[in-house]
Amino acid sequence: MLTNQEIQQFHEEGYLIFESLICGEKLKSYVAIFDELVERSREVSIGTPHWSFELDDDHQQIAGFLHKIQGVCVVEPRILSLAKEPEILARIEALIGKNIDVFGTKFFPKLPNGGTSVNWHQDNFYFGTNTSQIVSCGIYLQDADAENGCLRIVPKSHTAQVIAEHHRNAKTYGSWTVVDDSEAVDVSVLAGSVVLFSANLLHGSYDNRSTRSRYSTAWHYTPAELALERFPRGGYKDRHIVCRHEES
Repeated sequence: MLTNQEIQQFHEEGYLIFESLICGEKLKSYVAIFDELVERSREVSIGTPHWSFELDDDHQQIAGFLHKIQGVCVVEPRILSLAKEPEILARIEALIGKNIDVFGTKFFPKLPNGGTSVNWHQDNFYFGTNTSQIVSCGIYLQDADAENGCLRIVPKSHTAQVIAEHHRNAKTYGSWTVVDDSEAVDVSVLAGSVVLFSANLLHGSYDNRSTRSRYSTAWHYTPAELALERFPRGGYKDRHIVCRHEES
């Protein structure tokens, strides 16, 4: 499913973009599930596992203003079907092999007028590794542009496999690093688009300054045999088998 040129681009630039890969009724059905989750979030209590909410000026969570569902495939198992979509897995297989797990599944609704997701970071910082075998995947269920908070990347920033120094910021979630914005590329895409990128690639996103939401998922594909101390197969609830080819 990937051409030699696409494979070369992934290794050299660190990412691939597939416009409107998930479309039609299939896309509508997934959006409807995420709509359900957003509606459900309005009744979820702050502090409930898996659910986090946007922060106010005092860095307190705002009830009902959903920021992220961490472990979305645990909270809502129907979403695992999206991680198993053949159009996605065929491309992942061309990069890391046939036996594939997915882990660290997240839903970012990027709700209007202040929704956030992530600042500059490398995924492998959180995984405690610099392996090139993990492929991160962002799926944009709605149109994404700079106004409503599209992805930003620094092409080729993965090549040295060096993990930058990251720092926590009390005003936001997570740990972030500093990036020269002049090297960044905005990834504006249509609904249903899929972005694959190296877990060593520097990336972040804008906040949502618009009146539109920007639903997206983010998760990470890994060869089944890759032992990740922080996310062990069989020992971490949000690591799932998505593709397995038995030996003949």
